[in-house]
Amino acid sequence: MTGMFDFNNNSHRRYNPLSDSWVLVSPHRTQRPWQGQQEKTSAGGLPEYDATCYLCPGNTRATGPVNPKYESTFVFLNDYAAVKVDQPPYEQSDADDDMKSRLLKAQGVRGTCFVICFSPKHNVTLPLMSVPEIEYVLETWTSLYFKMKTETPFRYLQIFENKGAVMGCSNPHPHCQAWCTESLPFEPAQELKSLRSYTAKHGTCLLCDYVAIELQEASRIVLQNDSFIALVPFWAVWPFETMIVAQSHTASLLDFTPKQKTDLADLMQKLTIRYDNLFETSFPYSMGLHQAPINPIADEADLSHFHMHFYPPLLRGATVRKFLVGFEMLGEPQRDLTAEQAADRIRAVDEVHYLSK
Repeated sequence: MTGMFDFNNNSHRRYNPLSDSWVLVSPHRTQRPWQGQQEKTSAGGLPEYDATCYLCPGNTRATGPVNPKYESTFVFLNDYAAVKVDQPPYEQSDADDDMKSRLLKAQGVRGTCFVICFSPKHNVTLPLMSVPEIEYVLETWTSLYFKMKTETPFRYLQIFENKGAVMGCSNPHPHCQAWCTESLPFEPAQELKSLRSYTAKHGTCLLCDYVAIELQEASRIVLQNDSFIALVPFWAVWPFETMIVAQSHTASLLDFTPKQKTDLADLMQKLTIRYDNLFETSFPYSMGLHQAPINPIADEADLSHFHMHFYPPLLRGATVRKFLVGFEMLGEPQRDLTAEQAADRIRAVDEVHYLSK
């Protein structure tokens, strides 16, 4: 075969140094016809207050507690927490002299879970909130991080948002969750392992170096300001996956300056507006923060570099969803749209929310 290799037309693999994994990229498949499942678009016209919503101010939740008539953010213990604070300890022998000990391993996990309502308004989402309102959400996350750090022996606080019914969100009221566990979850643990390995080999921070490359090439950057960049990672799996990464080596929310908080709120608003505008729908995603463990050990605090992942499932429009099946479950993740093409698509949309036009 003659000619030059073309990343926009030829199949190839891309390496993710954060997770030490690979993704297969098949850009020539974007032309295939789609006859698969069509998702329903998000229902519009939600009221500002819904008397049947478990999260609206003043309403009674499913398990009986009554929400206060809150006016900004509202944090409460998850009524259906995934982990428990009080439970019997479970200890398993570390001996590896028999097959059962080697292969059937388990650990008890204690912790606590929170729900964080972004706003008392039932009909808003992050792209429809003001920058000061999003800043207050960041302040709430920071306060919870500090509380867990100073008052519990737990290791990690995973803050995440599932937006949209497609992502399993059962309540459209704007909210996220925070799960605090005594174990370090696999994904942030894998990232710390990769960050440690990179620093040991090169003497620098993996994400600091990656930010420098992205700023130089610019082809995958969607938005940027003085403190953060929003980009489609070179190794993205989901069609319009993005990361927000701190430009300076900042470990956690606790280390942010006031300007960094304002800049992050501004970038979160602008990025999620672009998401909504891409297909003129309330764009679904799973979003999460990766930062230093609340109770770090050894070099974990020094290695940590604050960033946020956005994993949206939409592929070709508001009703066509990307599924990870077949080769992607049994081989490795695969995508059709290149990271550069996805960044071009997101950059091309307006920063004024489509509902405001």
